[in-house]
Amino acid sequence: MEEISIGEFARKSRLSLKALRLYDERGLLVPLRVDQASGYRYYGTAQLDQARLIVMLRQLQLPLAAIKELLACDPADAATRITEHWRDAEAAHDARRDLADYLVSRLSGRRLVMYEVATREMPGRSLLCVKRSVDEQGAWAFGKEFIAILRERPLPRIEGQEGAFFCIFWGQVSADSDGPVEWCRPVPEAEAAALAEHYPELTLRTEPAHREAFVPLPVGPGGTSAEHFELAIESLRAWAHEQGMEDERHTLEPADLGLRITYHASQATQTECDVAVPFA
Repeated sequence: MEEISIGEFARKSRLSLKALRLYDERGLLVPLRVDQASGYRYYGTAQLDQARLIVMLRQLQLPLAAIKELLACDPADAATRITEHWRDAEAAHDARRDLADYLVSRLSGRRLVMYEVATREMPGRSLLCVKRSVDEQGAWAFGKEFIAILRERPLPRIEGQEGAFFCIFWGQVSADSDGPVEWCRPVPEAEAAALAEHYPELTLRTEPAHREAFVPLPVGPGGTSAEHFELAIESLRAWAHEQGMEDERHTLEPADLGLRITYHASQATQTECDVAVPFA
């Protein structure tokens, strides 16, 4: 393989020296040779194709960690992953468009029909929970951590809606706001205290009986979009206004409850969720 300097490689690949050093550190594009005395990097001309591939993948807004995994795949698997990424990107774009349409209609004084709202009765439940302040980037990892606990040490199942695990958003989760967020799993009341002893990382508490207004939402390959989550919340607010929920006798979100996403498996390959707000 013909060897060229990092400067020549940067010129031919149109990547900056900063980018090449970063890709080396992350293991995406490692130099063919590094001079032991000077530390100067040398690349092979055959690596130019890989460099150009990285550039194109970054144009698709793939994170570096995902690109590293993709480069290790065979071409057919890599093509499948790119197709899945683009499908998720298009879904996210559609969700942002829906949110933009709603905002334009709202600011223009037009009423836009969003999601249908239904209600349900929820019994008092014993919950094993974990609560943490997380921003937009940390929220997904926090959820995976909670689910991993349940998979490693399965809890007894409670059938039906009342047994579904859920996530309470006690505050806004975004790049600017860190919640907090609380993941909860209902457990049989008679076994709750004994189960809690085997889950020291989780907190046992009781949630009172209440009613919930909810909006069903599908969970796509990339999860529930933040935009559709916000539209669901707006639908719930509009419903509450129509129902006269501003009255103190019909309070949305009592202090010991909170806005939540409830997850419930409907099929082996598909999970559905709903956004719900409790009211007294």
